[in-house]
Amino acid sequence: MEFSSTKPIYLQIADVICDRILSGELKDEDRIPSVREYGASLGVNPNTMMRSYEILTDEEIIYNRRGIGYFVASDAKDKILQAQRKEFLEHDVPVIKARMNLLGLDYEIFK
Repeated sequence: MEFSSTKPIYLQIADVICDRILSGELKDEDRIPSVREYGASLGVNPNTMMRSYEILTDEEIIYNRRGIGYFVASDAKDKILQAQRKEFLEHDVPVIKARMNLLGLDYEIFK
C-alpha cells in the first residue's frame, strides 16, 4: 500500500478497510486481521493500526470480540455508504459545482 503525505496514515488505512467493505471483499461478520498482523503486512507500527481500528470501532464499522479479534459489523456497508454520501454531497459537490462555473460548463454535459 502506498501512503499519501496529505492525510494521516491511520485514516488512509481506515479508508482502505471501508473500501474493502464497500467492494464486498470484506463481508458482514468477516474477521479482519489483528492489529499486529495487518500492521506487519502494511509495514506500519501497531499503534498506527490500533488508531485505525479505534476510528472504525467508534464509527461502529467494526467491533471487537475480546480474545477473538475484530469483525465487520453487520450494518457496516450501510453506515459507510451513508457517511461517504454525506461527505460527497457536503464537500465534493460544491467544489465540482464551483469548478464547473469557472469553466463555463453546465449540467447538460451529464445528459
